[in-house]
Amino acid sequence: MEAETTHPAVRRTKRVAWLLDEAVRIPGTNRRVGLDPILGLLPFIGDFVTAFFSLYIVVEAILAGAKKRTVVRMLVNIGLDVVLGSVPIIGDIFDATWKANVKNRELLERSLSS
Repeated sequence: MEAETTHPAVRRTKRVAWLLDEAVRIPGTNRRVGLDPILGLLPFIGDFVTAFFSLYIVVEAILAGAKKRTVVRMLVNIGLDVVLGSVPIIGDIFDATWKANVKNRELLERSLSS
């Protein structure tokens, strides 16, 4: 989709998803991480703080009229991110690779374009 034809909710959530999942390139690699895995290093509280910000994308989806199925899938993505991300060490690796916010922004974009 071109920027001019992209739904405003998708444009607004794109920056949030990038910040939470892809804002920082890991030196020496092509891998990117965001605030989600970084804050996830703080036991329990970090995962819940980022989940709160992740819900912004879900709220945008609801307000934009995304399909109910899409919203449920988005909530499952966030739930997995919180539950599995809370596991010490393994959860931090999961947070860096799962990228629930990018997935949710893509779900929103597909839902609004169909």
